Amino acid sequence: MDFLQEIRQKAKAKQKTIVLPEASDERTVQAAEKIYRENLANVILIGNPTKVTEGILTINPESSPRFGEFVNDFFEQRKSKGLTKEQAIETLKNPLFFGNYLVKFGLAHGSVAGAENSTANVLKAGLQVLGVAKNLSIVSSYFLMIYENKPLIFSDCGVVPEPDASQLADIAFSASKNYELLTNDKAKVGFLSFSTKGSAVHPKTQKVIEAQKILKERHPEIVSDGELQFDAAFVNEVGKKKAPESKVAGNVNVFIFPDLDSGNIGYKIAQRMGKAEAIGPIVQGLSKPAFDLSRGCSVEDIVNAVAICCLS
Repeated sequence: MDFLQEIRQKAKAKQKTIVLPEASDERTVQAAEKIYRENLANVILIGNPTKVTEGILTINPESSPRFGEFVNDFFEQRKSKGLTKEQAIETLKNPLFFGNYLVKFGLAHGSVAGAENSTANVLKAGLQVLGVAKNLSIVSSYFLMIYENKPLIFSDCGVVPEPDASQLADIAFSASKNYELLTNDKAKVGFLSFSTKGSAVHPKTQKVIEAQKILKERHPEIVSDGELQFDAAFVNEVGKKKAPESKVAGNVNVFIFPDLDSGNIGYKIAQRMGKAEAIGPIVQGLSKPAFDLSRGCSVEDIVNAVAICCLS
C-alpha cells in the first residue's frame, strides 16, 4: 500500500465530518461522491449542486436553522471592527464563512476549499471565523511531498512572503507536528539556506540561524538544525561532510524554506523535475482545520486533502 492509500485508510477509520463549501464546482461534487462511495468521511456540501448522490448532506446557508446563530456570533466577534449586522448577514451567506462556522461550532471537523476560490479568500474566512491557534503567531501552509513513496513536508510554500525569525520558528513547529500526525514518525526539521553551518555569512543566513535557535528554545523536544543547504539536508553523504555534528543533516523530512520565493520555487522544481507528488497547499496554524486547494486541483487532489484533513 502506498503512502496516500495509508492516509485514506487512516481517515476512513476516523469517520470525521468534512465541509466542502464549493458545491457549485463540479470537481468538488465528484470528489464528495467518491468520498461517499468509499466511506472515507462524512461530507457536507454547502450550496446548491445541480445533481448530487442521495445520501450526501447539502446545506443552503440561508435556509439553515443555524444561520441566525452564526450571524449573531460573527457580528458580536467583529462589531468592534466596524461590522454591521447587515454586513454579517451578507458575509454568512458566503459558503466559505458558513462552512467554517460549522467547524467552529463542532458540527464538522474541518473544511476543504479553494477549487474555485482564491487562497486569499479561503484564508480570510478561516482567520475571521476560526482564528489563529493558541501559542502561534502566524498562519502558514505546507505541501506534503511524496518522493519515491517517502513522505516529506515543504513549508511554507504558499502563504507567508517574508517570515521573520520568530514566525519561521512557528512555521517549523506547525509543520513538524503535521508531519508527525500524518506519518506517526519523528520529525527531523531542517532550516534551509544558501549556507551550511557558516559557509556564508549574510543577514538572510542569520535569520535562519536565529529561527532554529528560537524553535529549540520553545520546543526542545523537536529535533532540528540549520542553517543547511538542501543537499546537506537531503543527501546523507553530503550531510556528513558539510555538517558532521548535525543530528538531522542528510535525513531531514521537514524542510523549512526561508521565504515564499524559495519555498514556492522549490516545491515546483521537486514536482515538475523531480517527479515528486505535491499535495497542497495545506493551511496550518488555524485553531481548527480549514484547508486550501489549488484552483487547478483534480478530483483526486480534493479527496486526498479531505483524507489529510481527517487526520489533522
